[in-house]
Amino acid sequence: MGTVAAATAPAKQAGRESSRPARRPGRRTTRLELALLLSPALVLFIGFVLLPIAVAVYYSFYKWTGFSPRTPYGLANYQRVLEDEVFRSALLHNLIIAVLSVVVQLPLSIALALLLNRKIRGRAVLRLVVFAPYVLSEAITAVVWLLMLQPGGLVDQLFKAVGAGGLIQTWLADGDLVLYTLFVVITWKYIGFGVILLLAGLQSIPAELREAASTDGASPWATTRHIVLPLLGPTIRIWIFLSVIGSLQLFDLVWIMTLGGPASASATMATYLLDHGFSRYEFGFGSAVAVVLFVVCFIFALLYQRFALRRDLQGALTGTRR
Repeated sequence: MGTVAAATAPAKQAGRESSRPARRPGRRTTRLELALLLSPALVLFIGFVLLPIAVAVYYSFYKWTGFSPRTPYGLANYQRVLEDEVFRSALLHNLIIAVLSVVVQLPLSIALALLLNRKIRGRAVLRLVVFAPYVLSEAITAVVWLLMLQPGGLVDQLFKAVGAGGLIQTWLADGDLVLYTLFVVITWKYIGFGVILLLAGLQSIPAELREAASTDGASPWATTRHIVLPLLGPTIRIWIFLSVIGSLQLFDLVWIMTLGGPASASATMATYLLDHGFSRYEFGFGSAVAVVLFVVCFIFALLYQRFALRRDLQGALTGTRR
């Protein structure tokens, strides 16, 4: 008996050791892995985001043309920015585009997404037609629409062809119309992104919910209003955030089509920045404009995340509370 017990003891010992869970990697190993994986992205973020912001803030306190020695200027550049009527009108133009994007583009995007989510003939082609303008670069879009909107261009010819020649205007030379003309081009260019984003959100809504609502006698409008739109809320809020940020940073289309004119009637904060910072070689003042633009976008992003996106982040990994 003693011999058997002695023989089985090593086997039991080996079984116990094999049943023990494998040791987890130490904290040093985990930290080393995180450092190796995050360091490339961190270097890029510091070099291309944080460092340019710090340099812009530094230069904003100087009066510098790029050729003459830098002269300390204090807060005079910021005071000039805030007191300039052209900059205030440019900020107003950005806000008008942002409001119009939410008021006009959002309902239009939702309507198109709901339509293209149905099983209709030629749905793939229609989706391609709606999304194709978004694939084009801003430069190509601006040049094409600039040719179409010039006097005697395609737009004027279409109005004449349908007997509405009296509606022809100098679309890009009228100070009262140029901003809204640009908004039409912006809508044509970016509506496809909103539609694709909302279509992705619609695909995530279970079809069983609609079928259950239809079985209970709910009309299509009631189903859309009480089931589809509430479940589409997170996607809509993300779209609003991206749309407003893009409206505040609007530059390419405006600069190529109008250069911010006529008489700054279509100027935005970004075109104002380029005009003063590079065209007029006022690098210190242009840096102050860039800092103001960054602060406006940053404040909006913080407030929007605090009051609009908070409910969407509470269940995510970054917002989980214990």
